[in-house]
Order: sequence, then C-alpha cells, then structure tokens
Amino acid sequence: MRTRPATTTSVWTGITRLQWWTFAIVSSAWFFDTLDQRLFSVARIPAVSALMRLPPVDPGVQAFAKVATALFLLGWGVGGLSLGALGDRFGRVRVLTGSIAVYSIGSGLTALCDSPAQFAALRLLSGVGIGGVFGLAVAIITDTVEGSARIVMLAAFQLLSNVGNLMAAAANVLVNLLAAHDVVSPTNRWRWLFAVGALPVLLATWSHFTLEEPVSWLRLKSAGALPRHIFGPYVELFRDSRARRHLFAGTLLSVSGVAGIWAVGEYAVDLQQAVFTTFFMHVAPAEAVTDRVEQTKSAAFALQMLGGACGMAVFTWAAVRFGCRPAFIIGFSAAFVVTTVVYWRLQTPRDAFWMMPLMGAAQLSVFAGLAMYLPELFRTEVRATGVSFAYNVGRFAAAGGSLGSAYLATHVFAGSAAPAPLRYSAMMMCTVFLIGVLAAVRAPETRGGGEPPRASS
Repeated sequence: MRTRPATTTSVWTGITRLQWWTFAIVSSAWFFDTLDQRLFSVARIPAVSALMRLPPVDPGVQAFAKVATALFLLGWGVGGLSLGALGDRFGRVRVLTGSIAVYSIGSGLTALCDSPAQFAALRLLSGVGIGGVFGLAVAIITDTVEGSARIVMLAAFQLLSNVGNLMAAAANVLVNLLAAHDVVSPTNRWRWLFAVGALPVLLATWSHFTLEEPVSWLRLKSAGALPRHIFGPYVELFRDSRARRHLFAGTLLSVSGVAGIWAVGEYAVDLQQAVFTTFFMHVAPAEAVTDRVEQTKSAAFALQMLGGACGMAVFTWAAVRFGCRPAFIIGFSAAFVVTTVVYWRLQTPRDAFWMMPLMGAAQLSVFAGLAMYLPELFRTEVRATGVSFAYNVGRFAAAGGSLGSAYLATHVFAGSAAPAPLRYSAMMMCTVFLIGVLAAVRAPETRGGGEPPRASS
C-alpha cells in the first residue's frame, strides 16, 4: 500500500492507537496518584483531629499531622528510589502495576484505621506505592513516543495531574454535602475520602492485562543490555561524569519543586483552617461554622488547582519557545515571591480566592517542566531510575522540611498566637524555592534534544 505524504505539521501525526492507549493508562495512574495525594491533603487534619480526639487547631494535632506527612513522604522517597530501579531491571509496566496496587490498598486501609499510629503507618505504606509512579510513567511515555508529540504528551501527563487534584476537591465537596444532610457521619467524613483512594486497584488490574512494555525496553532485554541487578542502574548513573552532572541538576530542581509543595505549600490548607474558622466564628451561627469552613476550603483548593493548570500550560509554552532553563528560573522565582506573600497576608476567605490561584500557578508550573525535562536527561537503560532518583530525593527533602517546619512552628515561633507560628515557619521554608532558581542557572538545556549518549564503560 502506498503511503500518502504527510500534509500536516501537527505534533500528533503518526501517533498510533497503542501509543494513545499507553498514554491513557499511565496518565490514569498519575491521575489517581495525585488524587490520593490531595485526598490526604484535605483529610489529614480532620483525620488526625478525630483520631486524637482534639480540636483541629490544637498544636498537638498540627504537629502530628506534619509527622504523618513526613512519614508519607519518606515512604514516597523509598518507593521511588527502589521501584524505579526495579522497573529498569524487570519491566516498567509490571512494576507500575504493582505500585498502583500498593497505594490504592494503603488508602483503602487508611479509611478503616482507628488510631493515630495506624494512620501514620498506612500513609507510609501508601507513600511507597505512590513514589514509584512518576518515574515509571514518564519513562514509559518517553520510550513509547518520539519527537514533539513526546514533549507535549509529557506536559499533558503532568497537566492531567491537576484533574486528579480537582477530583479530590470535588470528592471533598460531595462528602461534605452528604455529611451536612446526615447521610454520612460528620466526624467520619475523612474515612469516605480515603475510601475513594482505593479505586485505583481496578486500574492496576486493567494495566496488568492490557498494557505492554515499550519496544525499546524489550529490545534492550533481548540484547542482554539491561542492568544485571537492581543496583545496576545506579552503577551506570554514578560511574559516568556526564550522567552524574545530569542527575545532580535534575535532583536539585526536583528537591526545590517537591519540597516547596510538600514542606511549604501543603500547609496552606492548615492556615486556611485556622483563618477561616476565626472569620466564620464572627459572621456565622456556631452550628454552621464547620460547614462554612469546609466549603470555603474546598472552593479555595479548586481555584488553586485551576491556577496550577494555567501555570503548567504557560510553563509548557515557555519551555518549548525559550527552553526549560529560563522557564524554571521564572517559575521558581515566582513561587518564592507568591508563596511568601500568601502566608504573610492571607486574612480572609476573599484573600484566598485570589491568592490561591496565583500560588497554584507559581508552585505547580515547574512540575510540567520536571515531567518534560527529567526523562531527557537519562538513557533508556536507566531512565526510570534516573527520573525516580531525581524526583524522589525531593521527597526526602520534603520530609525533612516538613519536620523542620513542625519544629519551627512548635519551638522557634511557639510563643506567638496561632496561626502566626504556621505563617512564620512557612515563610522561612520558602527559601527552598531559591534552590531551584540556582539549579536552573547551571542546568543543561535539552529542548527536546533526545536521548543522551551512552555512558563510557
């Protein structure tokens, strides 16, 4: 059959049904991954408050919630560092399927826990599964799709994560409405949110039976060119000077972005809880305060995620037009300025309705860049390991930052009236975004340049 010459310059020209299917499955894995993350964000304080039988604004609740977040991030980091290497050795699809199953089962069990210790332990387990998804998923897309379509798909992959964030906000609104009408217990509404996080186990089953390993990985397997053991990818990465430089640059960018979200931006929800509660205690009947606070938090969260989607779209355009380095410099600089202002000046619900979209745009914009940029730093044989290492070292940094934020709030600024300790600790932690600015200045520019050359033996 004669092939008709291409008459279009669309980036989607030549994309096969199998490539679209692969993109749909791995993007769904990331969608549910981010859904789980944000369900944890909105349900963390209510869950710890109920399990500890203390008010949400109690310093003990705030401190334990940060400890649980740190353990969640620790599991995340451990899962990412180990599962990425296992994917390079035994198959990205196989390990991705297992990762989905682990985090969905962990979330389902969280809905059934009855003590703070169980809650923290199950978030650690969920974090292990969640940690493996990003590196494996972007490696699968990168090895399946080529050219400009790959860049746009990777950006879309990260952009779709915001759909998961918005669905978490929507689930929170729905559960709050059910609680307001006594369909579910108000004190147990957080359990229903974590139950939603168990749904991805169905995706894991679907992935197991329908998704195929990338052809490039299968060729390496047939040629005996895969790492010979699970530590092999790390040996390959660290023995070559160019690979080490790429790994270092990618890691610093990821540390700034991930720690900025989880050790700083994550606690905007806690600040809103305190600010909105005080506000509505003065303008609403006592019995309506809790519902008004939850509704306003949900609206602010949805606006934050919409802002994040806009920020990712702008970053993608800037990266394609000017390169990732200048886009990263602008993105991290904006995150530093905007986040500092939000924690300093947020006083009312009206403030949140314009501040949170800006903060979401600034903080989340750089994650579109990480999805596009990190896989191009590494060769096929070690791509999942390199991406997972760079991205998930950020989880360890975020875990340390979360504990550091808790220490600042409960010790350094403990003498100030609430929520001032939360404000001041977060503002100090905003300096983590400056790491991303400095890393971007020295990072290599890829601009869709393809796979790096093979490391010398």
